[in-house]
Amino acid sequence: MLSGAMLAMDSTTMVLVLALGNLALCSVLFFFDYGAVRAPALASWGLSKQVQAASWILLALGGARVVPEPLALPGGWALLIAGVALESAALWETAHRRPLVRIMVPLALAAIFIFLVSYWIDPLGLRTLAAALILGAFYLVGAAALARGWRAASMLQRALAVVTALLALVVAARGILVLVMPDGWRWLSHDLLRQLSTIAFYLLMLVNGFGCLLLARERLQGDLARLETLDLVTEVPNRRGFFNALAPWMALARRPGSPTALVVLDLDSFRRVNDGYGHPVGDVVLRHVADLCRRQLRDSDLLGRLVGGEFALLLPRTGGEEAMLVAERMRAAIEATPVKTERAMISMTASFGVTTIRPDDSNVTLFGRAGSAMREAKAGGRNAIRMAPRETMPEA
Repeated sequence: MLSGAMLAMDSTTMVLVLALGNLALCSVLFFFDYGAVRAPALASWGLSKQVQAASWILLALGGARVVPEPLALPGGWALLIAGVALESAALWETAHRRPLVRIMVPLALAAIFIFLVSYWIDPLGLRTLAAALILGAFYLVGAAALARGWRAASMLQRALAVVTALLALVVAARGILVLVMPDGWRWLSHDLLRQLSTIAFYLLMLVNGFGCLLLARERLQGDLARLETLDLVTEVPNRRGFFNALAPWMALARRPGSPTALVVLDLDSFRRVNDGYGHPVGDVVLRHVADLCRRQLRDSDLLGRLVGGEFALLLPRTGGEEAMLVAERMRAAIEATPVKTERAMISMTASFGVTTIRPDDSNVTLFGRAGSAMREAKAGGRNAIRMAPRETMPEA
């Protein structure tokens, strides 16, 4: 009898620890990016933690006899199922799978109904079976969301997916043992598995709590790093991003192999567009030209915006003559496709300079040569293409 009281006390204490832990996590979440507009997925995830905290508090109050057990137990477990389901939905929303998010609400309601029916039939055995299997299943659904895009995922995301799945199996194992072996299995008694399940809940709170906050911070840092190399107007690499992508091809040019071409193009009279129609219209023109150019490129080619109306094209494994053909297609497309804006139809042309990367090139010499060819095209009447002078071979 004494051991049973101590066991009940231990159970109540562990539930209280889970309640306080979730409350602490909610406090941390409150100050995480305080004052900033949160993404819907993060807001839903924060709400799920609040619901889970409320569920553990209700269960702790029921264990301490502050709230009657017939109210605290079914209410607390039903809230916990709702909170875990909402957490899984938030993870799938982060994975951009809206159809799965929409079905989580009816799934959660169905799961709560099944649990309440099980509790009404058998407040001990069947209730334990239903709660363990339902919660384990929802945690596995969340692990599947974390595992989506495994190859491109970071090590942190992979670790969260694996640990969440393993702990979900521990939670579900309690229900499976009740179903398959009502008297336990060897040394694995129901009391031991209940304690392991409670520890798994605690670890899930920590892993899915602070782990997901770290994952959100990691993704934010990744977005900031991407913005440092992306031109926000045209959504192509900016000068820094283009030079970063160019660096390995500059190194490869020092080895024998297929040539790599660089094309520099500048929109003719682009300043006239900004001065006459305003910068918003100029941005429309830039996006239009960038889209036209991308349609002429292979997947391995790269378009970047350098400054103003000046763009650069990196054409791997492409010789000078082939690069001239690519530039001609772009020149013709830009000339033949006026830009439709709210104020006018604007016809544009562009001048191109073409060269190939040489073994002794630096960024300065490479862009200097391509820029000189482009300026020669402008001086010759614009809307034209010029090839930079080929490398002269030293006399023997």
